[in-house]
Amino acid sequence: MTWNLIRHASAEALVANLAESIAEDIDRALTLQNRATLVLAGGRTSPPVFRKLAAQAREWHKVFVAPSDERWVPVGHADHNLGQMQAAFAGAEGIQWLPLAPEQPEGPPDATFAERTLAAHPEVFDLAMVGMGVDGHFASLFPGAPTLPTALDLHQTRTAIDILPNPMPPAGPHPRISLSLSRLLRSDRLLLVITGHDKLAVVERARAGEWALPVASLLAAHHPAAEIHWSP
Repeated sequence: MTWNLIRHASAEALVANLAESIAEDIDRALTLQNRATLVLAGGRTSPPVFRKLAAQAREWHKVFVAPSDERWVPVGHADHNLGQMQAAFAGAEGIQWLPLAPEQPEGPPDATFAERTLAAHPEVFDLAMVGMGVDGHFASLFPGAPTLPTALDLHQTRTAIDILPNPMPPAGPHPRISLSLSRLLRSDRLLLVITGHDKLAVVERARAGEWALPVASLLAAHHPAAEIHWSP
């Protein structure tokens, strides 16, 4: 299925509409299966969405949340994705967090911890949400990373991949752990969330087949309910 591009009039409208849409996904899953499993993006756009969700009353202890990717830094570090997510969800008590890295990671990035975490949750995600950078990376799958081909390979079975960006991004210059593309695709709904005309232009280049952009592999993958959410 072709990705549906949904344009929002403003960043505020994107936040409000996404929060409403994700809330519907959560509540539908809770009604149908008495639990919900989500993969959510870090970055600057996501926290306002999470704060809106956290203000809503629901059985949060039945909701499992994993980040789409994690920086190889200790818990408490300013660049720790899960820590930022937990802060934004403050008030939504009881969420079952699924970390992708140990509390005090040592040595080079190693996806073993993440693969063990995800092995305990083999179910299809009710929602997977990722962001994108102007270099075309999504979920820390950076162009130039030696393990990128493995991460994008739909025929491999790994659920998480260690990523060493090359070059390191100025914002968050750390090794990463990311979910593989094949695992992200195992979701009932898949969202790519971007803001700004520069990122929209990157998406259009990727949709036109610029394969050097990692997001081109995401946008070319078949998914029954895939959406791009964009605002200026």
